[in-house]
Amino acid sequence: MLTPYPTERSRAIAERVSKFVRDVVIPYESDTRQGAHGPDEELVAELRALAREHGVMTPHVLPSGEHLTQLETAAVLKASGYSFLGSTAVNTMAPDEGNMYLLGKVATPEQKTRFLDQLLTGESRSAFFMTEPADTEGAGSDPSMLKTVAVKDGADWVINGEKTFITGALGARVGIVMARTDDGTDRVQATMFLVNLPDPAIQVVKVLDTIDMSMPGGHSRIKITDLRVSADHVLGEIHEGFKYAQVRLSPARLSHCMRWLGLGIRAQQVAATYATNRHAFGKRLIDHEGVGFMLAENVIDLQQAALMVDWCAGVLDTGSLGTSESSMAKVAVSDALFRVADRCVQVMGGSGVSRDSIVERFFREIRAFRIYDGPTEVHKWSLAKKVKHSVLAAQGESHV
Repeated sequence: MLTPYPTERSRAIAERVSKFVRDVVIPYESDTRQGAHGPDEELVAELRALAREHGVMTPHVLPSGEHLTQLETAAVLKASGYSFLGSTAVNTMAPDEGNMYLLGKVATPEQKTRFLDQLLTGESRSAFFMTEPADTEGAGSDPSMLKTVAVKDGADWVINGEKTFITGALGARVGIVMARTDDGTDRVQATMFLVNLPDPAIQVVKVLDTIDMSMPGGHSRIKITDLRVSADHVLGEIHEGFKYAQVRLSPARLSHCMRWLGLGIRAQQVAATYATNRHAFGKRLIDHEGVGFMLAENVIDLQQAALMVDWCAGVLDTGSLGTSESSMAKVAVSDALFRVADRCVQVMGGSGVSRDSIVERFFREIRAFRIYDGPTEVHKWSLAKKVKHSVLAAQGESHV
């Protein structure tokens, strides 16, 4: 944990999840029903059936439908992240966790029945269609470059465009599509639409081969051609897509930090055990300062990451979390965990680069995390703008 449990119910849930992941999920890590694009649908279904049997399906949402607080959720998601299959097994994995959060905040009762319920039970997976290809100069880290367009056609909307790095699109049953719905002004506006998947108008052009490989369905390039969506499938209000994106993305960045922190803790334990039990040059490997100091630095980085996660979760629970806080957490935690992963690999030497080691897997997964949900540099740029505006405001100057 590295930080205290905030409540007794979070302790009880997290401990159940932790036991399930350690005892049931970890033995599946060598299961051959996994490939470059994550675990296959059969494996996902099997793991989720076991999670239901053990009472840990979607553990951050109570049977009443009430969500745990973000601080409580942090404890649970850290536990689920102890295995790279854990979050998928208990239904706390991206993009579903973020999509469930958004639907819970914005969807109508009818939309929740039709789209959210099947996600909460773990019967279905979902995809969030926002990012667009760089080769079309579409929206990547800059949503204002959105080129996918939704046009009103009678009572319906017709959507055309391209998307890329859409996690879990292959095999998803629920989709949230973000498209431009400009109103004739110079301002770029967007709307979110709920869709049933698969749909012939949404084509998976290619499942991309990426450095990470833990998310079911992988990451796909998508072409949307004349997708017709009824008015009752508009998520929230028309033209409010950018606002809803922040409702989803700010806590989703934090959820990634929670999950990968769990795997970081495990990688450190594996590397520390290796260094303690292995002897070289007349003493335990950990007693060589070059090795021991790396593990000590990992302890510091992991503790700071845990404190950052809990601080940001606590701010979110007050209802005052802004993009600055989530950006700080995303940068600090992803960079700290990458340092942890790199040191663990180095400590274990040849064993650390073998795919037989969880350390090697953690290194690849966490390297990707420094890019998705906004690269480190984009978040730093956003924070730097706020620093500039704060200084200019203090000097009585305009925000130029």
